[in-house]
Amino acid sequence: MSPMQDRTTETPNRDIDPFVEHRRLLFGTAYQMLGTVTDAEDILQDAWLKWHAVDRDSVEHPKSYLVRTVTNLALNRLTSARATRETYIGPWLPEPLITAADAAQETEMADTVSTAMLVVLETLAPVERAVFVLREVFGYSHAEIAGFLDRPEATVRQISHRARNHVHSRRPRFDADPEARSEITEKFMAACHGGDLNALMQLLAPDVTLWNDGGGIVTAARRPLHGPDHVARWILGVLAKPVSTGFGLETAVVNGELSILFTLGDYRGGALTFDLVDGRMENIRFQVNPQKLAGLARADEPES
Repeated sequence: MSPMQDRTTETPNRDIDPFVEHRRLLFGTAYQMLGTVTDAEDILQDAWLKWHAVDRDSVEHPKSYLVRTVTNLALNRLTSARATRETYIGPWLPEPLITAADAAQETEMADTVSTAMLVVLETLAPVERAVFVLREVFGYSHAEIAGFLDRPEATVRQISHRARNHVHSRRPRFDADPEARSEITEKFMAACHGGDLNALMQLLAPDVTLWNDGGGIVTAARRPLHGPDHVARWILGVLAKPVSTGFGLETAVVNGELSILFTLGDYRGGALTFDLVDGRMENIRFQVNPQKLAGLARADEPES
């Protein structure tokens, strides 16, 4: 995994507030550290307040100051969130985020924002996650990260090495062919619309697993489901609904990958993301917790 671009130098535009200028970077940092859109937005609000309270003349490098502020705010939030997630009802999944089709060019997040990657990042300790995101995703040097986290550079190097090995050993293998992903997505929706169990099972990998995050708020499977037959029957029970009910399926680029949204009229009630392995769907993730769907509207709303 290569950093998106070099971030070791700053070229400030004095006509733009640095917070506004670097908002995408700051949001990307917070979101990848926390896996939640709502928490990332809260962090940006707190960072904005700190930025507008500081003596600007004392800040030599505004972007570095802002990244350090967001990183430490997110680190504190993540440490407390981990305890809360231990009592979460059912599987915990990241909040989905609608991104532009050319997200790798238009945002500060590139392909590392995939749901699969965010799930893997959840297995890191908070400081490991911060170091990994800053180093592997945004390309900061170990020395810069040491300054952000107020830790010795040698310690940061050790954490970085450990985190990188951890992520690489757990990151799922998947097909990156966009045409193959588009084809299987269309076939999946057709099978759901037609209630075709056999057609759906043919799209699933032999060791397919499905996770469903309802957060105890809406009806959802509280344990992972395994195997094509079990998973396909559950999917049809949820998604094979008559058009007359107003329920629908539509495609969208979610976390940088073509995915499926569940709609009821104009309301987006959930997202399905998946890993495509050898032409079949292997890891399927349903996010239907209504408190975790704010990111499904981001692409439709003007950025503040």
